[in-house]
Amino acid sequence: MKANLRWKIPLIMVVLLVGMAYFLPSFSGIKESRMGQYLPDRQLNLGLDLRGGIHLILGVEVEKALERSMSQVGLDIRDEARQNEIHLLRPRVSDEARLEFVLLRQEQQERLERMLADRFPNLEIVDKIPEEDDRIRFVLDYVPELKKEMQAMTMDQAVKTIRNRIDQFGLAEPDIRKQEEDRIQVQLPGMDDPERAIDIIGQTAHLEFKLVDEDADVRRAREGIVPPGSRLYYQVITHPDRTETREPVVLRDETLLSGEHITNAHTAFDQHRRPYVSLTFDSRGARIFERVTGENIGKMLAIVLDGEVYSTPVIQERITGGRASITGRFTVEEAHDLAVVLRAGALPAPVYIMEERTVGPSLGQESIERGVRSALIGGALVVVFMIFYFGFAGVVANTVLAMNIILILAGLAAFGATLTLPGIAGIILTIGIAVDANVLIFERIREELRRGLSPRAAVEEGYNRATLTILDANITTLIAALILYQFGTGPVRGFAVTLSLGIVASMFTAIFVSRVLFDLWIARRKPQTAFNV
Repeated sequence: MKANLRWKIPLIMVVLLVGMAYFLPSFSGIKESRMGQYLPDRQLNLGLDLRGGIHLILGVEVEKALERSMSQVGLDIRDEARQNEIHLLRPRVSDEARLEFVLLRQEQQERLERMLADRFPNLEIVDKIPEEDDRIRFVLDYVPELKKEMQAMTMDQAVKTIRNRIDQFGLAEPDIRKQEEDRIQVQLPGMDDPERAIDIIGQTAHLEFKLVDEDADVRRAREGIVPPGSRLYYQVITHPDRTETREPVVLRDETLLSGEHITNAHTAFDQHRRPYVSLTFDSRGARIFERVTGENIGKMLAIVLDGEVYSTPVIQERITGGRASITGRFTVEEAHDLAVVLRAGALPAPVYIMEERTVGPSLGQESIERGVRSALIGGALVVVFMIFYFGFAGVVANTVLAMNIILILAGLAAFGATLTLPGIAGIILTIGIAVDANVLIFERIREELRRGLSPRAAVEEGYNRATLTILDANITTLIAALILYQFGTGPVRGFAVTLSLGIVASMFTAIFVSRVLFDLWIARRKPQTAFNV
């Protein structure tokens, strides 16, 4: 027995020291003290229900992503048809996110279909509608397999983009996850400016460069008479007194360059110390931008973000180096926010707020106090009962129970997990599970003592017989907790995390640590000392 204690006691001390090292930084006084400089830079994170913050359910308009992708495909088909001398009217995207165009010469139908099969295998011809003058209207759509894949990719990219935006703002412990029916859940604990968070998250940040249709009559465009191939937009102009006006401007439909080629965006200042957003394109974007500016010197190039025109500068010369800028009467914060969403990437589809719920810090503090109070009351009752009913063995059980709670909280801090109100419930449940294991062991030891075994033999037999039962019960509970974590969301996962850590910690403390404490007491007790459990 003494040989076993030589390695068991150091192991317990190491585990306890590591646990304390991760447990102590959660106390602000220790974190800011000299001792805190030598402890791990981890602390217990509080969830939305304890710390306060914002909870959002976002709906993603996946069909818009398909429409945008199909629009780009339409431009590619038009360019490919021109190279093959196939005459088409300008392709357009229907409300069902299908591509429609008119073939002007019926005799070119076979060539067109062969081109589509060779160059665009992901498209299928849904319908061919004969029209007057031997024209044929083609209706195309993505093949079903690709359509499903694009919808899934749109959701994945939306989650990634939102996470990138939030991470760049340094928001602590965000919880962002996909849900069914094209929804995304966003939880931001500790967020004290929900309106700004909503603006950052919901901004699509779809950046486009388009030419201004300078021949169009803006007055007639406002009446609904817009030249073919153009569209009416509005430019938001912010005046020095921070008031805004919307000026109409007619732009060409064709997008010359989009924001997908942006590699960096940051806030800069002009010679008058006015903030603007500086953009850097990747190599392909730089080549496109150089070609566009070279071919359109003297024309106005509009910078359009999410359907609003930010500026319409005149192209003075060919611009090389892959750099551009977005100017306007920004505040520093507005320019910074715009740079963040552009740098994090555009959302693949517009999102809208389906549900918004804000949890105030006072409510979170009240939840903490109630949760801690219930844990203390429950723990105190357990401590009193164990000492009253089991005597010395109850002291052992209470000692390992305290260690168990320390290890749970240390584990939450070490793994970067978040403690939620259901998590506190998981800790309280763990107290019962840990005590239950000790009760099984102690009752087994009592039976062996009544059979006349010596204290040493009774402890040995009690632990050997109860251990398998405890392992069976805890492993099945652990499996259930892991399933809850895998398929649950939000509070359910918080409960599953603390329950899983509690089960692992309770098996270690109830089976291993309490056995060592019994062995130490038996090894040092005097022969005539009574042994009661």
